[in-house]
Amino acid sequence: MKKKLMSVLLAAAMVASMAVGCGSDKKASSDSGDTKKTESTEKKTESNQILFNGSSTLAPVITSIATDFFDTYGTWDAYDSSLPKEDIAIYVSAGGSGQGTKAVIDGTSTFGMVARSVKDEEKEAIKDEKEYQVGIDALTIAVNPENPVTGVLDDLSTEQIVSLFSGKYATWKDLDPSLPDEKVVVITRDINGGAHEVFQKNIMGDTEVSSEAIQASSMGELVQDIIDNKYAIGYASFGVANQNAGKVVTLKVNGVEPTKENIIDGSYIIQRPLLIVGSGDPTDVQQAFLDVILGETGQKTVEDMGFIPMK
Repeated sequence: MKKKLMSVLLAAAMVASMAVGCGSDKKASSDSGDTKKTESTEKKTESNQILFNGSSTLAPVITSIATDFFDTYGTWDAYDSSLPKEDIAIYVSAGGSGQGTKAVIDGTSTFGMVARSVKDEEKEAIKDEKEYQVGIDALTIAVNPENPVTGVLDDLSTEQIVSLFSGKYATWKDLDPSLPDEKVVVITRDINGGAHEVFQKNIMGDTEVSSEAIQASSMGELVQDIIDNKYAIGYASFGVANQNAGKVVTLKVNGVEPTKENIIDGSYIIQRPLLIVGSGDPTDVQQAFLDVILGETGQKTVEDMGFIPMK
């Protein structure tokens, strides 16, 4: 059965692989058969596996699309008769956008998942670099619903955000005299995350984030840290914030609310692309799954998970 063929593995820190369709319900024959034939089959099967590595924001999206794809078809030829009669095998692992591009450069991953623009040096290092935009995301300035700031301010200027994240404002009272004299708990992504670079470029500029900031290993962890701490503030993915609506409150930035319309027209300034990056032209199997991601089914998943689709 298809369900027996499919397994999805996700470590708490989102470092381990999420594997879709990586097994089989058929028992192995006791007769080993021809060794050369077996080796040839294994190589062929491995060549049709697709490995994704990178952004912790994009990883759950790709995993969801891959899982639905496997549940529907099971084997490549069931999707397209011209493709191999082999189990669909798609592996997804998360460790940050930087790790995604590095994996493509090193040849350890088919595709990198990147939640920021690809750097010029990365483009140069990836042979025949290809980019596929899956969707659009933004970084929202998010706080806990119980934070008293929600009853006083619904809008922060760039200068105020820089002061909060740099540690210049050590307590919430420093932001506004009516707020409690409680320490501002800053939550950020670690330096491997695409969000770290986007926030630094669009908001912080040459000012560094406070050394006391809590660095989350994934966007999901960052949002959970805000949910768990009344006096926390962090930059939450637009999509992940939507997934946790009611559990976090997002603030305006320079008078602009983080809405789909404002992100698309560029008036909300902390936005970023959601990209899949590869090297060279994709194989038929790889192109088939890219078509699913970029097509109606995949784009619906992108939207359902709170992000802005390309279609």
